[in-house]
Amino acid sequence: MKFELTKETITESGIKLYRIRALKDFGDVSKGDLGGYVEKEKNLSQEGNSWIYDNAKISDNAMISDDAKIYGNAKIFDDARIYDDAMIFGYAWIFGNATISDNAKIYGNARIFDNATKYDDAMIYDNARIFDNAMIFGNATISGDANVYGNSWIFDNATISGDAWISGNAKISDTTTK
Repeated sequence: MKFELTKETITESGIKLYRIRALKDFGDVSKGDLGGYVEKEKNLSQEGNSWIYDNAKISDNAMISDDAKIYGNAKIFDDARIYDDAMIFGYAWIFGNATISDNAKIYGNARIFDNATKYDDAMIYDNARIFDNAMIFGNATISGDANVYGNSWIFDNATISGDAWISGNAKISDTTTK
């Protein structure tokens, strides 16, 4: 086992969350380090170097695994899955059935939800919203107050920013939209 639940708890949206403590050294975590909060042990894999730092919170059936890292005040809940080397930090929220993987980075006040999928080296930040069945991959960047939803795909080196709204079955690659 790499972590345990401590007796230190908080309540978030009516759910009791437990602070975690490392039981051994792994990755950049040392034995005894306190982490963020989980509702139950199943929220964080006992395998790999995944970890929840700071005041980050994971609840419901959400899970992080592999080498994923959750920092700051990020919240992961519902049935969201975070894995590989993905990083979620700041005040970002990942929920619904959203999936974040590979080297993806989500931060700021970004929200990823519904069945949205984000992978590869894509970055989503600021107040961006990714939802419905949208897919963000490759080296795509979504920022500002951009909204990507429907069955849209943003990929390759595409950059979506500002107040952009991308929806329907849009497929955008190697394009800058501001």
